Amino acid sequence: MLSGAQPLIGHAAEFLRQPIELVERGYRECGEIFTVRIPGQRAVMMIGPEHNRFFFSETDKRLSIKTAYPFFVKMFDPNFYFFAGNDEYKRQRTLVLPRFQGRQLANYVDTMLEEIRDLDRWMGDRGEFDLVHTLGPLVMRIAARAFLGPEFAAQLENGFFEKFRRFSAGMDPVMPQWLPLPHLVRSRFAKRDLHRLMGELIAQRRRQPVEPGDFLQTLIEARYDDGDEVPDLVLINLILLFSWAGHETTTGHISWAIIDLLQHPDELAKVVEEASTVLAGTETPSLQQISRLQHLDHALHETERLHPVAFTMARTAAETFSYGGFEIPKGTMLMISPSVSHRLPDLFDNPDEFRPDRFGDNPKSKGSLVGFGGGVHRCLGVHFAYLEMTLALAYLLRDFDFTLVDTDPQPIPGAHTKWPQSPCRVSYTRKSAS
Repeated sequence: MLSGAQPLIGHAAEFLRQPIELVERGYRECGEIFTVRIPGQRAVMMIGPEHNRFFFSETDKRLSIKTAYPFFVKMFDPNFYFFAGNDEYKRQRTLVLPRFQGRQLANYVDTMLEEIRDLDRWMGDRGEFDLVHTLGPLVMRIAARAFLGPEFAAQLENGFFEKFRRFSAGMDPVMPQWLPLPHLVRSRFAKRDLHRLMGELIAQRRRQPVEPGDFLQTLIEARYDDGDEVPDLVLINLILLFSWAGHETTTGHISWAIIDLLQHPDELAKVVEEASTVLAGTETPSLQQISRLQHLDHALHETERLHPVAFTMARTAAETFSYGGFEIPKGTMLMISPSVSHRLPDLFDNPDEFRPDRFGDNPKSKGSLVGFGGGVHRCLGVHFAYLEMTLALAYLLRDFDFTLVDTDPQPIPGAHTKWPQSPCRVSYTRKSAS
């Protein structure tokens, strides 16, 4: 048991205020497995790659993802995706998996580049912007165009982004979803509006299919393996899930990547030189060309290691079992912490340093990262996310000189998605205009 539990509330106050620091303290005091007291809940924290593998391999077996995230169930639907149980999850997963593989990724490059070039034109020759406030909408526009089609782009100018942020506020791991708290009420209203918008878009695409079929069109026309039609509610939630997940994770990741590179000029110089060479003389690079941006890829993985946006992940025990010399009663909350596991000195030399070359020296090190989850529930859109981040950073860092205005960015405090805390501003000058 971790020390410092308070009467009645246990470790809840410390977890809400400083969750990563609490986990680090637990690891120092107790080792790789320790118990945390949360009101009404027994919680076990597990740190390290061996426990991460158990955590992911036992999901949908001895561990349940559905009961660990009641707020997600409320935001989406009890019978949707990994909340619905293993068989239904696999059934729905097969609908979208092909759309994030192989040649399908190449189909997204033009869309990503159009949005990146629109941002380039908006920036002009010099100026200043907040990373999250500018890159968040860029990520959302890319997701909207890739998943919903170009005709939906106008919705982004009519409050779609704000609706989506209000919807995301329902991601509250502490407060019961039925409470009439302002952020939960706003999330429910935003969900209603988004469902209406998605339903109208699906109906329009059925009346007027597009050729060739894009992500949305092929998803609407898809069938389950047994030939059954896919209910509209499943389609709507799939669209919302991938738009939400991509935005929530990628916005933080790409913002931290720029911060990391600007704080390490030698690494930034390598990325800029590489991008200038690989992208020279080509309007639309192929996936093969993009794959040559190796140092940028290593830098993005190093940022995932140092700044995982999801600081903890959770499951609940679906049955009573023994693990690591402990009995885990049914209903126990089990958690892992990417933030702490990624900085174990036995796993990574000089773990607090930004050293992208560690992934070139030992490519297998990428397998120790769990910022995008793991096992069968690893984020399907991880390759899409890395592709858009690679393209955005390659072009922006090649064409502009950036400087951190806020020189010591910190993650959002408390039990929240670990984006950089605003203000987190950069100033920039176009290189041809410097």
